Amino acid sequence: MSNGIDMNERNHSHDESPELTAPADTPVDAGSQALSEALRSSFAIVRFVMIVLVLVFFASGFFTVGPAQRAIILRFGKPLHGESEQALLGPGKLHWSMPYPIDEVVKVNISGIQTVESTTGWYAETPEQRLANIEPPAPAGTPLNPLVDGYVLTGDDNIIHSRATLTYRISAPLRYVFSFVNASNAVQDALDNALLWAASQFRVDDVLRHDVAGFQEAVRRRALQLIQQQDLGITVEQCVVQSVRPRQLKDAFDQVNSADEARGKAVIAAHAAENQITNQASADARSIVALAQVESDQLVKDLAAQAERFKDILPQYQRAPGLFTQQQLSETLGRVLTNVEDKILVAEGADGKPRELRLLFNREFTKRAP
Repeated sequence: MSNGIDMNERNHSHDESPELTAPADTPVDAGSQALSEALRSSFAIVRFVMIVLVLVFFASGFFTVGPAQRAIILRFGKPLHGESEQALLGPGKLHWSMPYPIDEVVKVNISGIQTVESTTGWYAETPEQRLANIEPPAPAGTPLNPLVDGYVLTGDDNIIHSRATLTYRISAPLRYVFSFVNASNAVQDALDNALLWAASQFRVDDVLRHDVAGFQEAVRRRALQLIQQQDLGITVEQCVVQSVRPRQLKDAFDQVNSADEARGKAVIAAHAAENQITNQASADARSIVALAQVESDQLVKDLAAQAERFKDILPQYQRAPGLFTQQQLSETLGRVLTNVEDKILVAEGADGKPRELRLLFNREFTKRAP
């Protein structure tokens, strides 16, 4: 009996032990709780930073256009509003586009001066030498190396160095941006072509001395022609060309220049002498012509006066021709024989026949005092 009771009690105690020994809620570890709070704070900071970055990302799409600029929005490489004038954004207000790489803003300076330089015909030089305008010396006895030094060939088969600088403005931004991958390179190619072509049309003396302005104008016209053919959308402002002789032939060209200068001085002196002789001859000719004109006028006046006198004495001759003739003869002989010492006048006879006069000179002529 007692054993049965004991077994029941043990069984009962065994059945109730799980409830009596089961632990309550396990307490959270302090380190885990701190880690959880730190993660929650980090997630909040990350969300805030992401929101700020998104706002900054979209705010970076705002841009302005300068007074001398026009802007074009490219979306995935294509104009947002097509290739028309509406695609150009002007100055005066704030613009917005999707940030890169979705959109790309291309700004084009339409009033600023752009510059390209052609050195395809120029010798090699360092930037310092270029700024100081110093010509690098050529090694003695070394010919021109086309792998290092550029050159152009003139129309009379001579080699010289020449370079050109072209300045231009962008007049059609859409054509300038979309017609070519790099329109500046197209302008460069046109200038290189113009320089080589123009050099082939001129003699070396004309390029270096006699027709420098003409050669420069030929380069500008050729470059402008090529630019217009390609429709680059630019306006050429100025083209400046500089040409020099090869460095290896400096002494020979200097001698030619000296001879040309001496020739020029001789030509100038000859022209001066020519002008002096011509001016003197012209002055003498004018003096002779003026004197002849005066004498001509005087002779005409004298003849006119004699004609008037003959008209005046004509009635006298008509009334008594014989008497008039005798009077005129006496007056004439009186004027002619004014300084004659011995005068003999032989008149006609009464019958009108001439008389014979015989003279015997037997005395010595008196000598006049010197």
